[in-house]
Amino acid sequence: MKTQRLHGGRLVVLVIAAALVLGVATTAVLAATGVFRPTPSATRCGAPVLPGQVVDVTASDMGRGMMGGPGMMRLWPRPATVRPGQVSLRVFNAGSQAHEVLVLPLAAGQTAGNLPVGSDGKVDETGSLGEASNNCGAGEGDGIEPGAVGWTTVTLQPGRYELLCNMPGHYAAGMYTELDVTGA
Repeated sequence: MKTQRLHGGRLVVLVIAAALVLGVATTAVLAATGVFRPTPSATRCGAPVLPGQVVDVTASDMGRGMMGGPGMMRLWPRPATVRPGQVSLRVFNAGSQAHEVLVLPLAAGQTAGNLPVGSDGKVDETGSLGEASNNCGAGEGDGIEPGAVGWTTVTLQPGRYELLCNMPGHYAAGMYTELDVTGA
């Protein structure tokens, strides 16, 4: 009986040791292939001094989902409430895919994340007040690359606004938030 427990204990120790060696070896191989390094095409840039109140928006994603589609995606504005007037959105792409941010007014009773998504995986941009999708620049472009910044400046009246990424599939994956404009 004692011998069986001794052999069982050794087996557990051997399995744990093998798992540890396999984990270290896998990490070493991935590090050697460059998986943990930023891609050479990653663009690093900053925004100039922007007019009005500045809202820093972080665009993040968890990479590709299990079926090759978008994973979990989010927009994080700081602050999420501003005063009426000139507002600059400075968007930093902390994700692994290109992103953009559009500003759409929210109607009374409407909440962020409830716009209909078309067959192209995008929402209707009609009524957009501004867009930050230019890599390392202001206004419209082809998307803000990972590690880069884009920006736009808009004039906002008191109300509620939806900030969203309209790259195909991103809105449906949760890439939207609300920006509130209150006070005078």
